[in-house]
Amino acid sequence: MIQGGIFVFLVFLAVVSGVFAIGQGYLIATIVDQVFIQGEGLQLLWALFWLLLAVFIGRGIISFLTTKIGVRLASIVKVSLRRRLIYKLAEASPNRLFRYKTGQIISVLTDGIDNIDAYYSKYLPQLLQAAIIPPMILLAVFMHNVYSGLIMLITAPLIPVFMNLIGNMADNKARQQFDSLMTFSGHFLDILQGLTTLKIFGNSKRQRQNIVKMSDNFRDTTMEVLKVAFLSALMLEILATISTAMIAVEVGLRLVYSQLTFKTAFFVLLLAPELYLPLKNLGSSFHSGKNSIAAAKQVWQILDEPVSEIKWGDKSFTEFVDEKIYYPKIYVENVSFSYYDNRPILRDINFEIQSRQRVAIVGKSGSGKTTLLKILLGILPASDGRIMVNGIPLSEYNQDAWISHVAYVSQEPYLFAGTIADNIAIGRSEASFEEIGQAAKLAGVNLFIEELADGYNTIVGEGGRGLSGGEKQRVALARAFLKQASIVVLDEPTAGLDLETEHVLKAALHTLSENATVITVAHRLQTVIDADVIVLLSDGQVIATGAHEELLDKSDLYRELVSVYRGDQL
Repeated sequence: MIQGGIFVFLVFLAVVSGVFAIGQGYLIATIVDQVFIQGEGLQLLWALFWLLLAVFIGRGIISFLTTKIGVRLASIVKVSLRRRLIYKLAEASPNRLFRYKTGQIISVLTDGIDNIDAYYSKYLPQLLQAAIIPPMILLAVFMHNVYSGLIMLITAPLIPVFMNLIGNMADNKARQQFDSLMTFSGHFLDILQGLTTLKIFGNSKRQRQNIVKMSDNFRDTTMEVLKVAFLSALMLEILATISTAMIAVEVGLRLVYSQLTFKTAFFVLLLAPELYLPLKNLGSSFHSGKNSIAAAKQVWQILDEPVSEIKWGDKSFTEFVDEKIYYPKIYVENVSFSYYDNRPILRDINFEIQSRQRVAIVGKSGSGKTTLLKILLGILPASDGRIMVNGIPLSEYNQDAWISHVAYVSQEPYLFAGTIADNIAIGRSEASFEEIGQAAKLAGVNLFIEELADGYNTIVGEGGRGLSGGEKQRVALARAFLKQASIVVLDEPTAGLDLETEHVLKAALHTLSENATVITVAHRLQTVIDADVIVLLSDGQVIATGAHEELLDKSDLYRELVSVYRGDQL
């Protein structure tokens, strides 16, 4: 609605600008004719001078308003696109996001959307003026001199025709430039994130050469775009100059042979530059518009990505239980899942989880353990089948109600830039400092907090820089304790830790499991042995379920896993 109103106002300003341009030419032609041809004194023309001054000021105001409104329109569009893009990325399934490098997504969010600015702030206002002002001037000229009008009618379309001829070349160059920028940005960020690994493996110099090569390629494509832009600007200037000269010759000859009055000839000659000026300005901003269109295609490529939406309802858990704390029963019924390439990951998964059970999901790498975990969390939608919670499909519950009962601790938890207290309270921003401290104590965070000068107010970097892996795991567990979730989903948080830290985290997990249903993707034998129910996966299917001793008796695959990886990761 706002963009439509601004667009209408830009059209109105273009019409007013055309009226002012015609009025300016008429006033100047009248004043010069009255003074130099009719011989009238200047004192009789003060009204026309004041009116001409008002037209000059009016044209300045119109130009200022057109620029300001174009910038405002660009700002609104950019904010809207960024919001839509962020919502799109937030709603997109992880398997969709993995198709793009992080640097490419960031480049689209920043440079890509910023490049769209020129289309709305420069190109679109100039396009409207080029579409409105020249026909108005052409009509005024035809009313005074048909021959000059015919010359304008023939020569003026040459400018847009020429722009159309170079349009395809400019479009291709702009697309190549933006593709080069996307590739360069994505690769450069990847290199920065993995710089330590590259140095260790002696590959940093080769990657530096790749960056130099990509940088040079981006420079070359940028220079190609500028070459086209400068060439088109030169040709447009030549066309406008030649056309104006033809009109000058025509009105000059007709004036010599007394076929035109001086006032009419001068008026037509003054309008000629005004006719070609909007077209030249459009040509000058033409390459900016093409760059914006190329950037917009990248933005819409992500916005048009199909989204596997997870359906949610409006039911809350309090409608079905009277207990203060809700302990659900979860049933996985015929769940199957495929990624965007239709490659099946899970097939007909069936098992159930009772209240406050400790469930371990085990299997070889690639068996679908993490994917199943994400479906249970509600992050990924099942392609077929459903998740039942207390006899109600998960899709009928309110999303916020479900999330409020679930806590997740990954193998590599992410900490945001900020204080340790802020990171613990990320699931309950209203929590008091005492509650944060209690949760931290249960998770063993207090064991290393005491060594920090600022305690819970210690600033950690993005991704948890400044903390060890074990310390980040404790902070992640503290989040779960503070949230008091009745369902805790773990991606084996003790994997890869030293024995002392692992002992602390195991004690915290035992405490956590006393008041919650714990679902773990297990990589350690001890975690499997302690589980009430073990779900064994192989090639995306449930091979067996049961306790440790039970599976040892009936499953060859489970015995193989236990015997081969005893004490190691499953």
